[in-house]
Amino acid sequence: MAVSIKSKAEIELMREAGRILAITHNELAKCVKPGMSTWDVNRIGEEIIRSYGCIPSFLNYRGYPASICVSLNEEVVHGIPNKNRIIQENDIVSLDAGVIYKGYHSDAARTLIMPAVSDEVRELVKVTRESFFEGIKQAVAGNHVADISRAVQQYTESRGYSVVRDLVGHGVGSKLHEDPEVPNFTNGRRGQKLRPGMTIAVEPMINLGEYDVYWEDDDWTVVTEDGMPSAHYENTILITEGEPEILSQAPGIDL
Repeated sequence: MAVSIKSKAEIELMREAGRILAITHNELAKCVKPGMSTWDVNRIGEEIIRSYGCIPSFLNYRGYPASICVSLNEEVVHGIPNKNRIIQENDIVSLDAGVIYKGYHSDAARTLIMPAVSDEVRELVKVTRESFFEGIKQAVAGNHVADISRAVQQYTESRGYSVVRDLVGHGVGSKLHEDPEVPNFTNGRRGQKLRPGMTIAVEPMINLGEYDVYWEDDDWTVVTEDGMPSAHYENTILITEGEPEILSQAPGIDL
């Protein structure tokens, strides 16, 4: 497994990519509302990314046809925006996006809550976000990837939710997906040892029901088998000599 250790110059580029991505998510969170199509969300997101002179990481990546993955309710990830898919009052809307700045990527996801979402589903979204922060408490040099995975899984399952097994986080840098894989669950292996300069995307994907998922006929959209809602929360982080640094953030913006 060839894990990339980033130089100070590379980290600075990734900080800027992350800052722009955080701004993109923040602007989308302000404007996404019932009555919009998921294609509108994609269009606005791409406009914001390009307004900063950046390139959307996802557009045409392995054939994906849009810049923002927009997934509703039981869609876990990789929903394809559609002009005929209209956001409803009781939807949760997971937005996964990436930015390329001067050849370096940042990757982050947020799940937005529309006005009529039930308390049960609101709690799912809250716990999914919290599980990320529980996970990165273990993202320190000398630990292993499995320490992050275990923390996410234990926190999530202790609250009665399930962790998707078919999808994982990953390294990120000059490529959108690099080594190592970063599961949100333990699989009997310690995984890569964490070293300063590693940059990884930690991204809990948490289901209200069971963890089983399937791919729809478009070969992209991942959906829960039982039709129950799923939430997604992700940031690009840097392993340092001390506590991890979240790179996909910007001053004045609440994560």
